[in-house]
Amino acid sequence: MRLILVAEAPPAEAADGPYARGMPFHLETTLDAFRAAGLPAASRRDLEGRGIYLTTAIKCAKVGYGVGRPTVEACSFLLEREIDLFPKAEVIMLMGDVAIGAFNAVARRRTGKRLIPSGPTWKLRAGEYRFEGKRVFPSYLQTGRSYLIERSKREMIAADLRAALALLGE
Repeated sequence: MRLILVAEAPPAEAADGPYARGMPFHLETTLDAFRAAGLPAASRRDLEGRGIYLTTAIKCAKVGYGVGRPTVEACSFLLEREIDLFPKAEVIMLMGDVAIGAFNAVARRRTGKRLIPSGPTWKLRAGEYRFEGKRVFPSYLQTGRSYLIERSKREMIAADLRAALALLGE
């Protein structure tokens, strides 16, 4: 895998998750984001065939609006081991604040400091971040009902994915 896309958390309904059968909502919006970025993909298998791996920072469904710091910290250990499974990955996409927080926990353990600074995502997107030879992109969450509502965020997600895919020669 060359690109690891880390969303925040799986949906409350397992049938809507990225690895559920058919066309679950999580996968539908993720595919839409990649198509908007110029990558023709109609299935998870299409993404995997291009070296794109989908995962979540939190392995249990997010209940309510936010996820507490203890949960993010605990789940970051699982995310760290998962990322280590793909040593040839060149790009990590952090989709949403929870994914950014979990990845920062990984970075703090390995380097003693966070990789992505605090601040609004629209400002962070302008930075260039590298971690252990990989380019890391902070972006917005590409799943959930708000993805369908906020056109400006969809455009920013597509721009971030386009930049990541360009690094891979896609």
